[in-house]
Amino acid sequence: MQVDVTRFKEAFIEESLENLVAMEAGLLSLESAPADADLLNSIFRAAHSIKGGSGTFGLDALGHFTHSVENLLDRLRRQELPATKARVELLLRSRDMMQALFDAARGLGEAPQVAELLRELAAELGESAPAAAHASAAAGASPAVARRWKVHFTPAEDVFLSGQDLLFVLRDLEATGTFVGCELDLSALPALEELDPERCHLAWDLELESSADEAALREVFAFVETGAELTFTPVAAARAEGAPASGRVERRRAGNEGSSIRVPVEKVDGLIDLVGELVIAQSMVTALVQDFTPARLGALRDAVGQMRRNTRELQGRVMSVRMVPVASVFGRFPRLVHDLAAQLEKPMELVLEGEDTELDKGVIEQLADPLTHMVRNCADHGIESAELRRAAGKPAHGTIRLSAAARNGSVMIEVQDDGRGLDPARIRAKAEEKGLVAPAQELSRNEIQELIFLPGFSTAQAVTDLSGRGVGMDVVKSAVEGLNGSIQIESEVGRGTTLRLKLPLTLAILDGLLLRVGGQVFVLALTSILETLRPARADLETVLGRGELVMVRGKPVPLLRLHGMLEVSDECVDPAAAMVILVEHDGKRLALLADELLGQQEVVLKNLDSDCLRVDGVLGATILGDGRVAMILDVPGLVRLAARAPVAKHGGAA
Repeated sequence: MQVDVTRFKEAFIEESLENLVAMEAGLLSLESAPADADLLNSIFRAAHSIKGGSGTFGLDALGHFTHSVENLLDRLRRQELPATKARVELLLRSRDMMQALFDAARGLGEAPQVAELLRELAAELGESAPAAAHASAAAGASPAVARRWKVHFTPAEDVFLSGQDLLFVLRDLEATGTFVGCELDLSALPALEELDPERCHLAWDLELESSADEAALREVFAFVETGAELTFTPVAAARAEGAPASGRVERRRAGNEGSSIRVPVEKVDGLIDLVGELVIAQSMVTALVQDFTPARLGALRDAVGQMRRNTRELQGRVMSVRMVPVASVFGRFPRLVHDLAAQLEKPMELVLEGEDTELDKGVIEQLADPLTHMVRNCADHGIESAELRRAAGKPAHGTIRLSAAARNGSVMIEVQDDGRGLDPARIRAKAEEKGLVAPAQELSRNEIQELIFLPGFSTAQAVTDLSGRGVGMDVVKSAVEGLNGSIQIESEVGRGTTLRLKLPLTLAILDGLLLRVGGQVFVLALTSILETLRPARADLETVLGRGELVMVRGKPVPLLRLHGMLEVSDECVDPAAAMVILVEHDGKRLALLADELLGQQEVVLKNLDSDCLRVDGVLGATILGDGRVAMILDVPGLVRLAARAPVAKHGGAA
């Protein structure tokens, strides 16, 4: 029997990365509660778990380094040393080094230099320089050249009578290197009625990559070698740590880099129960169809209806499996703000709210970079120095607030600071200087603030590592709109700035309104729609050079004809005889003209193939119930498309 041990290593790495997150959160909390014994014990346990498994899976450099970290943590939790700010900073840097060692072991980067950090840890522990140098050599030196060994092990039949556990022996053997293969020989296993549970009838043929010599490998079997058959056969020089043994192993590693989701058992149990109900309903439909008579039509309808209900519920539950708390992305920002506060020499704190709010994992994974940009901007541009804050009557500590909440089928995420706010006059002056705005052009306060989303716009006085290069907020807006979301900004001089993101719960399935434009069907997400209407002729106006407007309760709204924008032949050119869909983007309302509304439907979003060029106004595609393909419209993209298009006949955008 072939045992693939790589899955155990991957499980260990996933668990260890979670332990690193827990360590970081604990160390950040330790700054405000340095004498918290429970907190110190939890940090120590996280480090101890990582160290314990490192040797088992051949991650010797990580194990040696973590051992030094664990020693310092042990002294802190025993209150032999105080948890000073300097020691917490040292442990945070050590945690980052452990992450780098993990990445190097997974082939995601070069092996880091640990000697200097080990010397600092040794100095805190009062160890001598030779001890630190020895630890450095153990952790940072290049590993000895590994060899591949074939090991045959047939234990004595009475090995269990001496109280030996052969699994422990095999684990100790793996601690010397990495198993490449493991075959369990069952040829000596007797029939069940003749089986003696106190006798061992098994044998192993193992393949191991290890830098240990035969004497060291044989020592692992010292307590079970009596009466056993044990051979070690060198095969060939194997790979160095971190390099693939062959193309096959490398492909396996690459294939396992995909992210995983931890699912509560209750959700899995619910799915199993629902699948059982679906199978029963399918069996009922099959039986009714096979012996169908007109008299059984009602029963068939009921069975199909039950299948439809079960399928819809199954779809909802499967989607819930992909939903993860935003805490998984929020968790990275306490450390970021901590480091920014030290780098910028501005005292500040981060407040997190709504961390249990759930989003689709696909959205979460693409949300990290935009949020990082925004938090950095709050720290660099928003929060003032302690002196300026005191002079303005504010607390010396600045506050950045990151919150999430579910509202009306979407998730609202806010990034807020209590800093200096955006100065409209300064933004406008910079925009005019760059030629983005004409001096005579009239802009509202909100329109001026939104100029920060233009490519290349920056009001920073100097270029730093954090800002001033004119790259950032335009990228944020593009990323958010790429998630079928929107972003708004609110700011008041001297009071702070709030960036508000509206995101869909999931990118896989959306509730849509089906529109007919000419001979084609399109889908528009319901979350973008305010209302639908058929305007009266008196409500339609045309402004020379700016296209058509439709008056909605006394307020003018730009009218965009989907026929011209999507290059579809028009069927109904009279807005009073067609349908208008009122949508909102970035706080602005727009009216989209279509021939007919076909109804509401839940659709599965299919991304266009990577070989296809991205088209403004098209988010993706879906397959309708009749087999036709319908394009899903993207409101932000339609706005960009309309802005570039000239005014055409009928006053609409061409």
